[in-house]
Amino acid sequence: MRRDLTRKRQPSEPTCLWSLAEMESENVAEAMSPGAATKSGARPADRHGLLKHSREFLDFFWDIAKPEQETRLEATEKLLEYLRARPEGSEMQYALKRLITGLGMGRETARPCYSLALAQLLQSFEDIPLCSILQQIQEKHDLQKVKKVMMRPALFANLFGVLALFQSGRLVKDSEALMKSVKLLQVLAQHHNHLHEQPHKALVDILSEVPDTMLQEVLPKVLKADLNSVLGSPEHLEIFLLAQQKVPVKLKQLMGPVNLFSDENIPRLVNVLKTAATSVKKERRLPAVALDLLRLALQEDKFPRFWKEVVEQGLLKKQFWPASYLCFRLLGASLPLLSKEQLQLVMRGDLIRHYGEHMVTAKFPSQFKFAPEMNEYVGTFLEGCRDDPERQLAVMVAFTSVTNQGLPIVPTFWRVVRFLSGPALKGYVAWLRDMFLQPDLDALVDFSTGNQKKAQDASLHGPERAVFRLRKWIILRLVSIVDSLHLEKEEALIEEVARFCFFHSFFETKKPTSQIPETEQQFSFPLESRAREVVGNAFFSLLQTLSTQFKQSPEQTQDRQPWTYRLVQFADVLLNHSRNVAPLTPFTTQQRQAWDRMLQTLKELETRSSEAKAKVTAFQHLLLLVGIHLFKSPTESCDLLGDIQTCIKKSLGEKTRRTRSKAANPQEPPWVEVLVEVLLALLAQPSHLIRQVARSVFSHICSHLTPRALQLILDVLNPEQSQDEDDNVVITDDSEKQLEDEEDKSSEGENNKNSESEEESTEEESDEEDRDGDVDPGFREQLMAVLQAGKALGGVGDDENDELDDDAMMALDQNLAGLFAEQKLRIQARRDEKNKIQKEKALRRDFQIRVLDLIEVLVTKQPENPLVLELLEPLLNIIRRSMRTSSTKQEQDLLHKTARIFTHHLCRSRHYCRDVGNSLETLYAQVERLVQQASHQADSSVSLYYFNASLYLLRVLKGNTAEKSIRQTQKKEKGANTSTKPKGPEVAQVTSCLDLNLVTPIYSSALSSFLTKRNSPLTVPMFLSLFSRHPVLCKSLLPVVIQHVTGQTRPRHQAQACMLLQKALPVRELRLCFEDPEWEQLIGQILAKVTENFQALGEAQTKSEQLKERSSLELLNTVLRIVHHEKMNVDLTVVQGVLQSQQSKLQHRVQQREHSAGSSRLYDLYWQAMRVLGVQRPKSEKKDAKEVSTATQSPISTKRKKKGFLPETKKRKKRKSEGITQKEDAQPAATSGDQPPSTGKKRKRKKAKVAAQAQVNGTPIAKSPATKSLAPEPPAKTPKLQKKNQKLSKVNGAPPVSPTEPTSKKQHQKELPKKGVSGKSPQLVLPRKKARLSLASRSPSLLQSGAKRKKAQLRKAAKS
Repeated sequence: MRRDLTRKRQPSEPTCLWSLAEMESENVAEAMSPGAATKSGARPADRHGLLKHSREFLDFFWDIAKPEQETRLEATEKLLEYLRARPEGSEMQYALKRLITGLGMGRETARPCYSLALAQLLQSFEDIPLCSILQQIQEKHDLQKVKKVMMRPALFANLFGVLALFQSGRLVKDSEALMKSVKLLQVLAQHHNHLHEQPHKALVDILSEVPDTMLQEVLPKVLKADLNSVLGSPEHLEIFLLAQQKVPVKLKQLMGPVNLFSDENIPRLVNVLKTAATSVKKERRLPAVALDLLRLALQEDKFPRFWKEVVEQGLLKKQFWPASYLCFRLLGASLPLLSKEQLQLVMRGDLIRHYGEHMVTAKFPSQFKFAPEMNEYVGTFLEGCRDDPERQLAVMVAFTSVTNQGLPIVPTFWRVVRFLSGPALKGYVAWLRDMFLQPDLDALVDFSTGNQKKAQDASLHGPERAVFRLRKWIILRLVSIVDSLHLEKEEALIEEVARFCFFHSFFETKKPTSQIPETEQQFSFPLESRAREVVGNAFFSLLQTLSTQFKQSPEQTQDRQPWTYRLVQFADVLLNHSRNVAPLTPFTTQQRQAWDRMLQTLKELETRSSEAKAKVTAFQHLLLLVGIHLFKSPTESCDLLGDIQTCIKKSLGEKTRRTRSKAANPQEPPWVEVLVEVLLALLAQPSHLIRQVARSVFSHICSHLTPRALQLILDVLNPEQSQDEDDNVVITDDSEKQLEDEEDKSSEGENNKNSESEEESTEEESDEEDRDGDVDPGFREQLMAVLQAGKALGGVGDDENDELDDDAMMALDQNLAGLFAEQKLRIQARRDEKNKIQKEKALRRDFQIRVLDLIEVLVTKQPENPLVLELLEPLLNIIRRSMRTSSTKQEQDLLHKTARIFTHHLCRSRHYCRDVGNSLETLYAQVERLVQQASHQADSSVSLYYFNASLYLLRVLKGNTAEKSIRQTQKKEKGANTSTKPKGPEVAQVTSCLDLNLVTPIYSSALSSFLTKRNSPLTVPMFLSLFSRHPVLCKSLLPVVIQHVTGQTRPRHQAQACMLLQKALPVRELRLCFEDPEWEQLIGQILAKVTENFQALGEAQTKSEQLKERSSLELLNTVLRIVHHEKMNVDLTVVQGVLQSQQSKLQHRVQQREHSAGSSRLYDLYWQAMRVLGVQRPKSEKKDAKEVSTATQSPISTKRKKKGFLPETKKRKKRKSEGITQKEDAQPAATSGDQPPSTGKKRKRKKAKVAAQAQVNGTPIAKSPATKSLAPEPPAKTPKLQKKNQKLSKVNGAPPVSPTEPTSKKQHQKELPKKGVSGKSPQLVLPRKKARLSLASRSPSLLQSGAKRKKAQLRKAAKS
């Protein structure tokens, strides 16, 4: 596509490019219109030769500067292809000039684009000399001649020009161009304010690619033979190090022997590195000079001196954070370069302690954290040396050994472990295990922060605390290592970690034995009880990981047992070796018998695994999980194990033993109820693993659920019962203990201060609340009694002003202190009681959220179960209560989950109960109850849930079939075929259990209350949903709606009735329920009701009355569409007469601008109805209404100015156009036929003026103003006669005429063919005129000069 040459310049486009584009557009315009050039004078010379190039070639340079990388690369490739096809043409010279000019563009993002394009051009065409290109760059962007304003673009143009020569790959081969480029870069380096260190970086990059022989020639010119200049800046030092690496002999000849790491040079090296660190402060990267110095130190075997004196004693002593970050980056970058001995030196010095202190103290979001960068360095190192597990292990152990009072600085979930090889991972786990058993505090690089050193508490610095912190971190580190293993490639390692955690959680060694390797592990520090508790929590977290992530594939499950089963077998081995191992909590005889029975049940389940595999697996998982919990809570788990074993045996042998069990124990509860109680007891524990196992087991037993078992679940969810009665299930809160164990009692001083300040603020707030609250009357009486007693002790003198003696004052003070101390204890007791109640409430809500998992499983797995119908009202009670008191997060979570289950899984489910049995009466009573509750709610959102529940029950009733009705229909089908078949909805009604005689009164009363009550929670969408789902029921409810369209009801209710009818009538299923006579009768009733509302059309004063008018007109339009679509024989003359009588009121209302938005909408609806009745709306009526409103504006409204607009007195008037417009207004509206067609703008203006002069009540634009406003012929009952007249007019060759069309329009249409288009209607002429105008408007404005435009305007003014 060609670029539009007449478009305006965008703000993002540089001026230089736009100037080139303007030159291109001028020349192209001249080429397109040679005639215009000859008329205006001699054509200017083509200085740039743009006319020789195509538009496609010029567009390449626009695309090269665009920000999109793909567009730039594509444009560069196309430019190179274009130039390869024309290597000898003028395009090459123009391309070079254009690219060189683009190097100095004002837009910074475009400079690299042109530089890259120039580099590729020079790389493709090697015959172009580089020296000439460099000379052109210097001439185009001459630094001596350029103005001060353009100095910065010129500097960057020279820099990017040299980079383009270097990127072409030819600069290192051309010595002359290389020398000139080096000189230019040295000149550019003097302008540090604009270019910073970019010229030096470019010089180093170029010299690093130059061959050694050429570098020897260039080196004396870029590097002075003075050590002071070398150590004066990082750039010169970097060139020195580059020469030391590539041409050491030439450097030695130039400068002699140089020792950078001498005593006198080390301070200067520190200053240079500090300067380099400051220069890359914003970029946050490692300077190349620092890494080159490190390599030189390694090469000269002076690394220890460099690290100790330059890094640790030099840069770190500066106490300058950019220098510290340089040291950290240097540490990370040096990992692949160091040996094991050098790693030990680096990882046990002052730098690593400083890094650890930064890791501990950088906690706030605003502080910079170096940990992500160090993770990248370590990950890159570990990934690059997978073949050397010893170095991997050394780095991991070194970073883990950096501790803050025993706690390692690296997190327990350090992700770099995934890069460890197998041997390195095993060695790391073995080191962690040995460090857990025998902590070697001397091998750690431990440190303390400044605030920790100031602490005077001796317990914070003891070895016991450090050992506990280290062991706690190690056990969590072991668990996270197993979490990071996504595949079971290291089974032995996983089993080793799991056995280690399990053994040290619940057992202790009495005598070591080789059969149990864990007994041979001895502790150097005894394992405390709190440490064992941490290990136990970590073990159950590991058990969850093993149960969820590491699931065996189908071919593996036959050979290998689950991880839980392996741990149970290991526990059995430990229990059998009572001489060597003793459990921390010894089993009683009953608990040991329960353990043995569990193992026996597991063996029986293995034999049955082929029968019901999924069910047996779920029971096996539950049994194993409760069996392992026997070591944590023996008493509770022992009872659960017995119940689970009984339930498993009964569930698997239910079909064969059902009669025996009932006969033997008639009062014994069913096994499903017992198992549900067990699951509820397990869900009381805040364990995610137990929650998953409970869901899995319940999904297999929900098909056997009984009403009593379901009631057990609903009793937990019932808010009233769960608050008033004491639940049998005790809710435990292990998470709080776990958090208390995991949190550090002595974190950094900053965190301690923050927590203390928060506690003090909360205590102050609570004290203020208690102080501001009502004073206890009992405390007031006690206080008055103490004061009176103190006054009595003071003396019995008559003078009231006598002061109390010292003894009386002391006694009074003691009494008051005791009284206030007691009151403080009472306040604290009340506060503790309040916190306890809130905590119990939160635990109860969490328990209810977990129990909702069982409801979700039942609704999802068994949607056709009749018990699902009993869930409606309990779920609705939860929603209603939570909507009323959803203040806390738990309440909101409970509400959201309950609403999701109710809406998505229950009401919108594809499957539902198909066998209601003998509970039809119960369902009908439930429907009535739900509809009544929906009508009595205070909130419409809650009412919607109740109403949807009733619709769900209607769906269930409709989906179930009645036996009697089926038999009757079968008899009718066997009999004679004389009876007619009912329609679709009626057939479904015949075979369903839905009884309209019972349902219709329920919804009829609800609909009546909705259309009569002032504040009803029911809404229109609720009943529309009912009508769309059950059209047969809608047929029965329509009379109630029609009754409330008019009458004594409120206008708002009448509007709602009209809206219901408007949405319900077009439904196709509703139409099928009516016979034709019934349907016509219904439409007639609605028309009669609506016509009554139109008697007061246009007289509404309130919003409800306006809504009633709009709804009535919308309903009328819907009815009229139905009438015309079905061609019904309905009398419309009454409606039309009433509407015509109200036209003047509506028109006056629109002109007065009363309720502008509502009035215009009402007016549009009115004319929609009139158009269907055969009356056309006058086209110019809206404009006249606007003119009248502006002319008759009240003085009050003129004072109110619109915000954001200028007043009329401040607007600029068009003086030149006033005289022309006055002359044009004096002429008649209709134009003569001899006038030639004008341009597009004049034509639009004339159309607007003609429309303004048309009659308000009249006709199209060309109509005579003498016609009356509205005089249509009286239409018939239906608009068939009008259609016939239109057809006759089309046959006779005349265009269709509206009923209000005057005779002058016909005469005008007869005169139109005289313009040269004979025998054609004007509708066919207008498109040709538009086509001509559009072609004329495409010509650019450059074709006409200013004198021609003025002459044309004068001619048109004279003609007009």
